[in-house]
Amino acid sequence: MRSVTYSMSVSLDGYIVGPDGGFDWTVPGEDVFRFWIDEIRDVGVHLLGRRLYETMLYWETADQDASLDDAGLEWAALWNPLPKVVFSTTLSTVQGQARLASGGVAEEIERLRAEPGEGDIAIGGATLAAEAAGAGLIDEYRAMVYPVLLGGGIPFFPRHERRVDLELVETRTFSSSVVYLRHRVAR
Repeated sequence: MRSVTYSMSVSLDGYIVGPDGGFDWTVPGEDVFRFWIDEIRDVGVHLLGRRLYETMLYWETADQDASLDDAGLEWAALWNPLPKVVFSTTLSTVQGQARLASGGVAEEIERLRAEPGEGDIAIGGATLAAEAAGAGLIDEYRAMVYPVLLGGGIPFFPRHERRVDLELVETRTFSSSVVYLRHRVAR
């Protein structure tokens, strides 16, 4: 069965964006960006909330940006053909290899797990991940922890009234002092 992974950048105090909605502190260094490129290779479909979808729209035409380096071109070449499912109550259309979700996140994950396919089911966006986590559907949490304290914003981890035990699977420290933590849900 395909694993469901939640992977995003997070501040040391647990936020994916700051109180002002900014995430300029997440600009990856070369080694972190290379890691994201390698990680996306294992994804079969990506579930996104509206805000993350709109942020990632840049990559739909990034290959036309003359200033893009080889790593950026490689990311675009992997990201663009990747199937994406967008969860939004305000969007009526999406672009590229994306489609709007026809149901809730639980129904979408069940459907994707039942279909033949390779690669992880990745979730991006804290609100969407919170819904999946609340239903017990996330198999792995992957946090790219940046050395910054934001003091508030949108939290990486959902606030639930239940305990979730995790097993540490992998850690890695990058030259920029960013630390990658990969935990599997203990079942």
